[in-house]
Amino acid sequence: MEDYIIATSSTCDLPRTWLDEHNVPFISYRFTINDQPAEDDCREESRAAIYAGMRKGDILKTSQINEPAYEEFFRGLLESGKNVLFLDMSEKMSVSYENCHAAAEVMAEVYPNQQLYVMDTRCISGGLGLLVMHCVAQMEAGKSFSEVIRWGEENKLKIAHRFTVDDLNYLKRGGRVSNASALVGTMLSIKPVLYVPNAGTLDVVKKCIGRKKALNAIRDSVLNDLSLVETAGRDMLILHADCLADAEFIRDEVRKNYPDLGEIRISSLGVVIGAHTGPGLLTCFYLCSERIAG
Repeated sequence: MEDYIIATSSTCDLPRTWLDEHNVPFISYRFTINDQPAEDDCREESRAAIYAGMRKGDILKTSQINEPAYEEFFRGLLESGKNVLFLDMSEKMSVSYENCHAAAEVMAEVYPNQQLYVMDTRCISGGLGLLVMHCVAQMEAGKSFSEVIRWGEENKLKIAHRFTVDDLNYLKRGGRVSNASALVGTMLSIKPVLYVPNAGTLDVVKKCIGRKKALNAIRDSVLNDLSLVETAGRDMLILHADCLADAEFIRDEVRKNYPDLGEIRISSLGVVIGAHTGPGLLTCFYLCSERIAG
C-alpha cells in the first residue's frame, strides 16, 4: 500500500482525540486572549474554557500563519520521504493561504522528488474537518495518493455548511456587518442563517427573528438537502460554541427524520472560527448532492 501523509490545520475543528487516533498532523493557528498569546491545540477542554471566558468578556484576536511557520511544518512532514496532501481552510476565508502556497513552492524546490499537494478545499471549520475525515478514510482503505486527491477535488463542493450565530457584535468586529446593522439586529433579536457556497465564502441565506426560528431554518435546510441523496450510512458533523442543547436539538430532529443516517458527531467549534463568531454559534456539515443556499 502506498505510504503518504494527509495533514491539515487546527481550523479543521476536529477533536484532538480524532486527529491523534488517525495520525493526522496539523499546524496550529495562534491567537490572543486579552492580549495573552495562545495556540489552537484542538482539545475539547481548551475550547470549552475559552468559550466560558468569552461569555465573561474575554477578547480573542486571531493571527495568520506566516510563511516560515508553514515551511517548518512542511519540512517536518517531507523529511519522512513521503508525499503530502495538505488540507486547509478555503482560500477566500484564510489570510494565511498565500503564505501557505509560497511555502509549498519553496518546499517543491527543496524536495523535488516528492509531492506536496495543497488543496483549495472551499471548506471551513467542520466542513474542512469532514473533508479530512473522508480523505483519511480513503487512505486507510488503501486508496493511492492520486486517488484520494481526485476524490477530494470531486467531492469538496458537495460538503454542505450550515451556520447560525447568536451575537451579531462578533460579526461586527470582524467587519461582516456594520455597526448599525449589528445594533438594529441585536434590538430585534435577528439571527442570521449562513452557508458556504461553491466559492468558499460565507454568505447569509436568511435573517430570522429569534434563535428558535434560526435553528428551525437550519433543520429545514438540512432535511431538504438530505431528501436529495441516499442517506444510509451518511455521516454528519455538528459543532457548537457552548450551545450543546441546540446541537442536540438538530441531531435529534435529523435522526427522527432520517433514522438510517450514519454517525452524527457533536463536538465543540474550534476557537479560531469561534473568535470571529462568538459563543452560541451552531454549525452543521454533511455530504450533499450540491451546495444549495436555501
